[in-house]
Amino acid sequence: MLSRFLDHLEEWLIATLIAVATLIIFVAVLHRYGSTVPVLFPYLREIDMSWAQELCIYMFVWMAKFGAAYGVRQGIHVGVDVFVNMVSPDKRKPVILFSLLCGALFTGIVGTLGAHFVNGIYHTGQHSNDLEVPMWIVYLAVPLGSYLMCFRFLQVAAQYWRTGELPHHDHTAVAGMEDVKPLELAR
Repeated sequence: MLSRFLDHLEEWLIATLIAVATLIIFVAVLHRYGSTVPVLFPYLREIDMSWAQELCIYMFVWMAKFGAAYGVRQGIHVGVDVFVNMVSPDKRKPVILFSLLCGALFTGIVGTLGAHFVNGIYHTGQHSNDLEVPMWIVYLAVPLGSYLMCFRFLQVAAQYWRTGELPHHDHTAVAGMEDVKPLELAR
């Protein structure tokens, strides 16, 4: 139940952040270039879009942190498997489990260090330049995303321990296109 909730929250958060950031960037670009049109200038000069770049940067940071956790869950996260492929197949399971647990340990440490950093920033009362939001909210992406990624590494390790299966992503598949038949070439 918790895992299913996290799956949906993760996907919803990533999709929403990228969609809203893209929309904000689009509007900011229209505003910037529309302001050079003499007829539109009197209307657009009243609109302040100076905050757009800062907000989009923060949104992309949050998206990247949660996207990394999504990547671990889906089996599309960057991994170095050269060493694993050099090990004989009968000895791969302990090596893979060790690497997954190392990933969990690393992301757990990053999450804990990030939480300490957020706590320190919280007590300074620091705010962002353009948005004037508390910086601890911005930096909260580090511990939350890292702890979620740690959870995903542990989840994948537990699944691998039980079934011997790792999440696998078919790079040739396109979501939503499973039932579409390829067109036959005209002869």
